Amino acid sequence: MIPEPHDADLPLDAYSRAVSAVARELTPRVAALRVRHRGREGAGSAVAFTGDGFLLTNAHVVGTATGGQAAFADGTTAGFTVVGTDPLSDLAVVRADGPTPTPVTLGDSDRLVVGQLVVAVGNPLGLAGSVTAGVVSALGRSLPSRSGNAVRVIEDVIQTDAALNPGNSGGALADAHGRVVGVNTAVAGVGLGLAVPINATTRRIIGALISDGRVRRAYLGLVAAPVPVSAALRERTGQNDALRVAEVVPGSPAARAGLRRGDLVLTAGGAPVSHAQSLQRLMFAEAIGRPLPITVLRNGAMVDVIAEPTELDSEHA
Repeated sequence: MIPEPHDADLPLDAYSRAVSAVARELTPRVAALRVRHRGREGAGSAVAFTGDGFLLTNAHVVGTATGGQAAFADGTTAGFTVVGTDPLSDLAVVRADGPTPTPVTLGDSDRLVVGQLVVAVGNPLGLAGSVTAGVVSALGRSLPSRSGNAVRVIEDVIQTDAALNPGNSGGALADAHGRVVGVNTAVAGVGLGLAVPINATTRRIIGALISDGRVRRAYLGLVAAPVPVSAALRERTGQNDALRVAEVVPGSPAARAGLRRGDLVLTAGGAPVSHAQSLQRLMFAEAIGRPLPITVLRNGAMVDVIAEPTELDSEHA
């Protein structure tokens, strides 16, 4: 017989205990943001991730605003200033001008597996401190994002069925241990929420936003997609996948290096390239103007080229 649900003495099941523990841990550390830009007021969420007032949110939440107000679950409020935004990752860092809660623990999204429990905490539709739970539905998704007139693609996005609604953007996506593994960014449909991953690349972006207010990136000028390699090539290289070049931008560093449409990119900078993120993780400030060795398979032969990435500007972003 199923016990009566109103019996307050009944122990929680393991799932409920995990979700409740994460909710207790994160709810005080997720703020509701209010911002005003271009004459309109917007709302979202943000996560306290340092002990000195820095909050992590989405770039699309703050938009062109320079500041706003953050409200926490205990009723305290503080003004904030925008420290930096990065539309290419849809991440932004703001800093509160008053006391903030103790910071969350940032996890590593690269350790997630499909089917794993995740908990979302945010302020959907103005309902502060809302908690939903679900699973990791898929990993490595791509999310088109518009910034001004430019359409960009955010790579390596986490897909979850934890319910997300407007206002959740910038809130926390956490694992069962309360470690924040993603920043909720979009609702793509019923039961289809997306989050920017927290991994080594994201940490570099956050660090750059805090120190410089922006992220400098290198530019190659090619469009490529992952494809499985042949059994013979897999045995030879140890790689299961590589990047097939679909387009090379004329006059770009990739074009000047001699890369061609149809090339199969195997390594870059001496490291295997198996998906778009493998290449993008190399495209930070230190790669600008420096030789980047790239090995491709072309017409059955290995070809080595040297590219020299330039700095990504607004025209190419």
